[in-house]
Amino acid sequence: MSGEHQVDLTAMRREYIKGGLRRNDLTSEPLALFEHWLKQACEAQLSDPTAMCVATVDETGQPYQRIVLLKHFDQHGLVFYTNLGSRKAQQLKHNNKVSLHFPWYPLERQVCFLGVAEKLSPLEVLKYFHSRPKDSQIAAWASHQSSRISTRGILEGKFLELKQKFKNGEVPLPSFWGGFRVKFHSVEFWQGGANRLHDRFLYQKEGLGWNIERLAP
Repeated sequence: MSGEHQVDLTAMRREYIKGGLRRNDLTSEPLALFEHWLKQACEAQLSDPTAMCVATVDETGQPYQRIVLLKHFDQHGLVFYTNLGSRKAQQLKHNNKVSLHFPWYPLERQVCFLGVAEKLSPLEVLKYFHSRPKDSQIAAWASHQSSRISTRGILEGKFLELKQKFKNGEVPLPSFWGGFRVKFHSVEFWQGGANRLHDRFLYQKEGLGWNIERLAP
């Protein structure tokens, strides 16, 4: 690409002025603050406020990232669902360490969880699977996630075939579909600040409680 058509990335900058994050704003444990921020992201009508970047590492040490939707959270962890034959699921089988990142840019906020992923029980998966729209259930059968396909038409054709097959009955849970609960031990909250003096607080699990430290931006 010639220089005259390049975007000048060095000139792209803005100030972060939506507010700070002070120690008095923090909760004693991270999930309460996360829930408060998530609620504000929903109220602000952000696109996909539950979208999170899930980072895993393969057997060679190569990191991979993808956007997945958070479907549940509580003191036991954060939950998402996926095809168990997918790249992320296979990587978690060999290395269950995972990072979850929530990029709420319009609010000048980020939250990052570090933890380990554990497979959900069949009962939990079944309950959620049947709560999904029927077309989403059928799509789970149609797509062998991360496998190579030559054209989109193959995927669409399989979907239509299965839609006809299950049109009058319940869609069974595929044996290759499941979910993970990420049990977290570290949570970082980032709030943009003026003059690049951003506010960062790190919660780290310590016994039955949490140690909280402010980090330099």
